[in-house]
Amino acid sequence: MAKRGPKVAAGITYRPKISLAVFPGSRIKCADNSGAQEVAMIGVVGGKTRHRRLPGASVGDMIIVSVRKGTPELRKQIMRAIVVRQKKPFRRPRGQWVQFEDNAVVIVTEDGTPKGTEIRGPIAREAAERWPRLAALATLIV
Repeated sequence: MAKRGPKVAAGITYRPKISLAVFPGSRIKCADNSGAQEVAMIGVVGGKTRHRRLPGASVGDMIIVSVRKGTPELRKQIMRAIVVRQKKPFRRPRGQWVQFEDNAVVIVTEDGTPKGTEIRGPIAREAAERWPRLAALATLIV
């Protein structure tokens, strides 16, 4: 018997599949000036996966992180962050492959507003298109 109703959720735009690069336990560099220097990924916001499979994240995804290195008041805090760079190569719809030197995140609030006032280094176009407030702070969008 066929399922009824729309096959896609209303209001969600098409997002190409990007190779997953960051998994729980990954230590990631923080690319903003919020006070955090290194974070560890805990989970993915809105991520669903198969039973017993680790949830992964890629460029543009919001993740939950624990601050490992940084200012004393930020350390050991659970926060949200957006992945802006990833080491694993991913393919854009036009055919070109993109890869960065490191994995990097930007600490944000629950609604996606960055905590810092500047972003160091380039950020991926996919993250900038999905999070316009990050694009406003970025010095270079690749």
